[in-house]
Amino acid sequence: MKDDALFYALALQHVPKIGDIIAKKLINHCGSAEAVLNEKRHKLLLINGIGTTTLASLFDKRHLLAAEEELKFINDNAIACLYFKDHLYPQRLKQCIDGPIMLFQSGSISFQEQPVISIVGTRRITTYGIAFCEKLVEELAVFNPIIVSGFAYGTDIIAQKAALKYNLQTIGCLAHGLNQIYPRSHKKYMIEVENNGGFLTDFWSTDTFDRNNFLKRNRIIAGLSEATIVIESAEKGGSLVTADIANSYDREVFAVPGRTTDSQSIGCNNLIKYQKAHMLSNPLDVPYLLNWNFDRPQKKGIQKQLFIDLNTDERTIYNYLKSKDKQLLDIISLDCSIPVFKTASLLLNLELKGVVRPLPGKLFEVI
Repeated sequence: MKDDALFYALALQHVPKIGDIIAKKLINHCGSAEAVLNEKRHKLLLINGIGTTTLASLFDKRHLLAAEEELKFINDNAIACLYFKDHLYPQRLKQCIDGPIMLFQSGSISFQEQPVISIVGTRRITTYGIAFCEKLVEELAVFNPIIVSGFAYGTDIIAQKAALKYNLQTIGCLAHGLNQIYPRSHKKYMIEVENNGGFLTDFWSTDTFDRNNFLKRNRIIAGLSEATIVIESAEKGGSLVTADIANSYDREVFAVPGRTTDSQSIGCNNLIKYQKAHMLSNPLDVPYLLNWNFDRPQKKGIQKQLFIDLNTDERTIYNYLKSKDKQLLDIISLDCSIPVFKTASLLLNLELKGVVRPLPGKLFEVI
């Protein structure tokens, strides 16, 4: 992107009350950020959804001065700028209505049609969560996915360190400008991340660090990825916000189940309970459900053990699904003469026992 075009895009991005959705509408109408800033106010007011409040400070010269300073910072630090209309801008993020008009990048990120997943979760990750997260990345490494996270304490840094361990690209999405790093203790990982991926943000070097930035940052984590995986989460937390955003983008969401008594599993269990996420009990469920051209190995010797562990209703559903390729929840209930609410519970039990897996569209099949 040439400096002139970048300068005007920065100036437009700096205008308060003009977020990414409105900015895109203005740019698409006028043709460029420069054209927006040079257009007559009365003509802009003719655009549907654009009012006087939105345009209140659009023509304030301070935006041009701020853009000039930020452009100097960008050039002095060799920061790559990804404009939402450019071919280098992440394609999945282009599909998101509120994706940033401008992303700032450091490092050596290359998307090259690789699968991209985000791994998020609590900052207070347990030993169980750490083990699952590391095993997940290890088993997915053969597919060479890009691992996206927030470079924060806990789950984020565990996932990104695992990506580095298995020589995978990893992207840290930051809630601040590229002139700083949070948390400071993670500064020691920056060079390795930049050599094996890098950092992305839509915040300027002058933006004040604020906790609300994390929520805004989460849309980039969800938007970059074809699937978001929540390792552990309390009843409330930023990773659940990321999962909600991913669902709003019509992306797949996975959650790792835990014991009902574990505080750091409540959020994941609720995602599964309210059908906002696939239950992730086996790392290889991810490539299977995302169709990563993978011939999933079948578990051997399971049938012999099955009838020791299954009750009568579970066995009925298992035998039914075994005779089918895959089937809908409602049809399973009807054909097995078991109420839907009970069938759903039984399928969850079978899932936990590792003999049945869910598919998109409320379909189920035997493993």
